[in-house]
Amino acid sequence: MDADFLLVRRMKQGNEEAFDTFVRKYYGEILNYCRFHCFDAESAQDLTQETFLKFFVHLPEYRHMGKTKNFLYTVAANLCRDFYKKRKDVPMEREGLESRAAPATDPLGPVVDRVVINEALLRLPEEFREMIVLHYFQGMKVSEAAEVLGIGVSLAKYRLREGKARLKRLLE
Repeated sequence: MDADFLLVRRMKQGNEEAFDTFVRKYYGEILNYCRFHCFDAESAQDLTQETFLKFFVHLPEYRHMGKTKNFLYTVAANLCRDFYKKRKDVPMEREGLESRAAPATDPLGPVVDRVVINEALLRLPEEFREMIVLHYFQGMKVSEAAEVLGIGVSLAKYRLREGKARLKRLLE
């Protein structure tokens, strides 16, 4: 039997240790995912905690039909989407990113590079951004990312290819 199936069953029975095991198992991955979407450590932690809270609140209705991790990613994605819909102060100016790149001798170069990449990711349409984050930053296979997003593998491959091309154009 699937380890997550047994873990969910134990949680439904009220086993506190099962809840702790579940959170320890997935917290880091979900936190990293939320960090890529809000770039603010405090908000990422809040969204991660809210992801688990929503899962636990709806645990009695949850039916284990595969990967629990994919369900958590779906919940986290919806929360991150809602987070940005509520925020109006996210600057999305259209000026070139190249003016923000650090000189090669700058010790802050890697930090600035990450900021530039994050800004470029924010400018991608959501469907491409999600695919790139899941595949490259979360280390999911294309088929796993497709399952999380609820799309076919061929569409996932297209979104990854097109997202990379658009990201490259934004970064040039």
